[in-house]
Amino acid sequence: MSGGADRSLTERMTTSASTRFTGWVLGAATVAMGLAAGSFYVFACGVMPGLARADDRTYIEAMQGINAAIQNPVFFLSFVGALVCTGYAAWRVRRRQAVRGWVFAALVGYALVFVLTSAVNVPLNDTLAAAGTPARIADPSRVREHFESPWVTWNAVRAALSAAALGCLVRGLVVWGHATRG
Repeated sequence: MSGGADRSLTERMTTSASTRFTGWVLGAATVAMGLAAGSFYVFACGVMPGLARADDRTYIEAMQGINAAIQNPVFFLSFVGALVCTGYAAWRVRRRQAVRGWVFAALVGYALVFVLTSAVNVPLNDTLAAAGTPARIADPSRVREHFESPWVTWNAVRAALSAAALGCLVRGLVVWGHATRG
């Protein structure tokens, strides 16, 4: 083989490895997004409607417990990982017109989820925690009223946005697979 043929083979092997790696990154972003979207979805359609049936003190105590327990490495891995992996995937596919729109749409949608979580839901959680032990709250009905409706509403928005972001990543992964078959 001549030097040019060796170089061409090396370039093809490098491109193939890079293409596979990008596929893995897209897959990781999709899995992380699915886990994050599933968390918001479960709260929207199961946890919050279930807690809505509880009395005020029980509701506050349960939400305070959930808000404390969810701050753990496993949840943060998917919550932050979805943003990081999707951002990295967007960078990796930036020159691939067929797939980049899907991945960038997912990134924008989930970035909005991240902002909403930081700007709305976490401050609501902090205010609920600051209310103190439910047994000692003078007016638990008022505390619940200020928390429940906005938290549930904005969580539904997070669930919808993250589900849309997941759909975009799934579509992007499918398009990537079709575009890179060889």
